[in-house]
This record gives sequence, structure tokens and C-alpha cells, in this order.
Amino acid sequence: MKGRDLIKILEGMGCVLVRHGSAHDWYTNYQTKQSQPVPGHSEINDNLAKSIIKKLSNT
Repeated sequence: MKGRDLIKILEGMGCVLVRHGSAHDWYTNYQTKQSQPVPGHSEINDNLAKSIIKKLSNT
């Protein structure tokens, strides 16, 4: 999965960029109070992307 596609999904779920790092960006879902690092790579492993989406989802 492309990194920008993952970010679009996260922002669509209500996640907000909290901090920009050199290798990872931190996104937070304020509804669930969960935070998760997102790699800054252009290509992200599908299993990692699914894990990030699951941890930051509202359900």
C-alpha cells in the first residue's frame, strides 16, 4: 500500500497528525484516544497497514 493512501484512510477515519518525525509520523484518533506511528516510506507493507488501521479504528 502506498503511504499516501494509508494517510488518506486514516484521515478519513478522523485521525490527526500529531507529530512529524524523521522516519515516522504519529497519528492520533482522539475519539478512541489511540496513537500509532506511521512509517514515512513511500511503500508500506499491507499487513502493517492493516494493523495500523485496526488499532486506530473507531470500532
